[in-house]
Amino acid sequence: MLKNYLLLAFKNFRKQKLFSLINVLGLTVGITCCLMIFLFILNEFSFDKFHKNGKNIYRIYRVAVTNGEKRNIPYVSPPYAKALANDYPDAVKATMRVYGDNDLVRYKNISFNEKKIYLVDSNFFSFFSFRLLKGDPATVLNDPLSIVMTQSAAKKYFGNQDPIGKVVDFNEKMRLKVTGISEDVPANSHLEFDMVVPLSNWRNEYWMNQWPSNSLFVYLQLNPSVRPDDLQKQFPSFMDKYLGKFYKEAGFKMDLIMKPLQGIYFEGENPFDSAKHGSLKMVYIFMSIAVLILVIACINFMNLATARATDRSKEVGLRKVLGAVRKQLAWQFIFESLLFSIMAAVLAVFLLQLVMPAYTNFLGYNLPPYWSNPYFYIFLVSVVLIVGILAGSYPALLLSSFTPIESLRGKLKVGKHGAAFRKALVVFQFGISVLLIISVTIVTKQMHYVRTTDLGFNKEQSMIVRLDNGKIWDHKINFKNLVQADPAVSSVSLMTGEPGGFHDTYGFEAENKPGEKLMLNTEFADFEYVKALGLKIIAGRDLSPSFPTDSSGAVLVNRATATMMGYTPEEAVGKWIKNITGDSLRRTIVGVVEDYHYASLRQVIGPLVISPKKDDRRLVLIKLKTSQLQPAIDRIKKIYSANAADFPFEYSFLDEKFDLLYKAEIKQESLLSIFSAIAICIACLGLFGLASYTALKRTKEIGVRKVLGSSVENIVLLLSKDLLKPVLLGTVIAIPAGYYIMENWLQNFAYRTPVSWWLFAVAALIAVLIALFTVSIQAVRAALANPVKSLREQ
Repeated sequence: MLKNYLLLAFKNFRKQKLFSLINVLGLTVGITCCLMIFLFILNEFSFDKFHKNGKNIYRIYRVAVTNGEKRNIPYVSPPYAKALANDYPDAVKATMRVYGDNDLVRYKNISFNEKKIYLVDSNFFSFFSFRLLKGDPATVLNDPLSIVMTQSAAKKYFGNQDPIGKVVDFNEKMRLKVTGISEDVPANSHLEFDMVVPLSNWRNEYWMNQWPSNSLFVYLQLNPSVRPDDLQKQFPSFMDKYLGKFYKEAGFKMDLIMKPLQGIYFEGENPFDSAKHGSLKMVYIFMSIAVLILVIACINFMNLATARATDRSKEVGLRKVLGAVRKQLAWQFIFESLLFSIMAAVLAVFLLQLVMPAYTNFLGYNLPPYWSNPYFYIFLVSVVLIVGILAGSYPALLLSSFTPIESLRGKLKVGKHGAAFRKALVVFQFGISVLLIISVTIVTKQMHYVRTTDLGFNKEQSMIVRLDNGKIWDHKINFKNLVQADPAVSSVSLMTGEPGGFHDTYGFEAENKPGEKLMLNTEFADFEYVKALGLKIIAGRDLSPSFPTDSSGAVLVNRATATMMGYTPEEAVGKWIKNITGDSLRRTIVGVVEDYHYASLRQVIGPLVISPKKDDRRLVLIKLKTSQLQPAIDRIKKIYSANAADFPFEYSFLDEKFDLLYKAEIKQESLLSIFSAIAICIACLGLFGLASYTALKRTKEIGVRKVLGSSVENIVLLLSKDLLKPVLLGTVIAIPAGYYIMENWLQNFAYRTPVSWWLFAVAALIAVLIALFTVSIQAVRAALANPVKSLREQ
């Protein structure tokens, strides 16, 4: 029986080469997209699952409520770990502190400013399950003067030499011996490091022993029998015990919670968290697109199979006369569908291998190898079965239902029902396509808005140099003055955070709101801050060294701060505020700047205080005024090298930094564009097949019409209109669905582009023109055929 099914299937393939090719091609592309997205999703949901004790590991968070907004802050101070282990010995099995740092590492004449260094407790490699290629996880960090490198990091310094026992200079202050080599950190880890150094080297530092000094992550490994909720209920008393007095004096209070390690990745982007995070929403977008593309490919198969029902009617009738029952016939057609799926799946695997380099480049990381992953094959087989049965079920039931007499006569009564079903499928197909076009159009428009909207400051030609080592920090004033003297430099400012970067939050008290704590974002910067960013003063004046009291007794605020305090910008000038979580000194508001987007456009512009007080500067912003950028950069590099010898000169530009805030959305834009194009191509492939079949079945009719005087235009219109009607209906249905979905997506942005009616008109027009072009290719070909030849067709 199986052999007969196989022979009949191949006979049918040869007989209908064009339609077979369309079906296989559509399914191949659909399955390839599914496999690509499956690998991405598999990696996303595998984050931090490789840790042996991962289910019992939790990260500690402080919970702050700022102006009514709840914030989870994973940074805590070093004493938390020991105190939690001591206070709850029955619950806490082990603790781990992780401090992210960047440091100068040198070996002979090779040096790099390493950005991914973790200062950790000595049990790091036994607490987590990062695999060591060399070294014992239990002892590799016991010596404070030890260092563990990843395989890639070690190769940078030592090439093919054995790294074990080699000694490197660390910040020119310590000499550390390489005691272990780990595998490169897996792509599915929220922690990313190139080197690991024992935290015990800093055990006597002030910040290591102060509770308010929040600078690192603390992880707890709980005993398996412990219920996390029961332990968390005891945290309020823990916070009162160790920080009650501090919070009482500071006028605010924070709670303490813990979250499971395996849920950290999908917490979402957090300005208070430097760990790697993913977007669950993006995963769902990937999943939805995969399903939609596969459904479109299946619809192509069903459409062409039902359209060709009459062509196979005699085959069905003959087999029924010879004794075949409906069940056997149905399985025959389902078998053919499965055969199409298998062929498509094999081709899809080869196509996947071809596109993987470009795909991983788009994602920004290498996906785990899939050839050895059993889930890959399980998914592939599942797709083949689902597609084969889904795509083949309706044609099988339809074809097997024909009566022998009708089948052998070739006069089947499937017309209206079959045509209606095909049209419904085309409606659904192009509804999805138009929905994707609408999504791409609005996402593209929003990202254009993000890139071009007035941010309230000038981000062009603004170079950022981090004060990320002791030498440049000690010489920051000299560095600033020398750079400022360069003719290509407009202004230079030392500050704590650039727009799009991190801003500290402090509690303030205002003159007209005594006793009320206002949580305000704070920027500590010098007098050139406003000039360097090109901010607009709307009331009062700028900070200036011409006023001696400005250094310690003055601040600027933005319009949002003045509004929060109940003032107009003009009324706010001359009023005082004081930092109640800082030095509690009153400072006079000498000016108000217009609101500017110091955070991303996802957030409403919040209150901001700009203060020249506090010697806490983390970067230098250099405003350039030349078209000859590279010579200016080279001169700045020389000045940097003179002030921070041995440290590599590293810089970025503010516009690039700000664009990184929308990295996820930019990927979504690219993703939607690519997969929308694929979906539309598959839909058009099916439409092309239907148009080809329609033209073929109406060959004699076309010949008669041409002999009777019909023009090419009339015949094209005749063949096109029936197929374009469902396209138009699908477009009409897709427009409200697209509006609803994209309105929800735009809610992620506090500042967004308007959703205009013309966007939907453009999307609809694009879909209709593509469909018209696809159908017209076959229609014109049929209309131009020789009528004599057409009338001879049997």
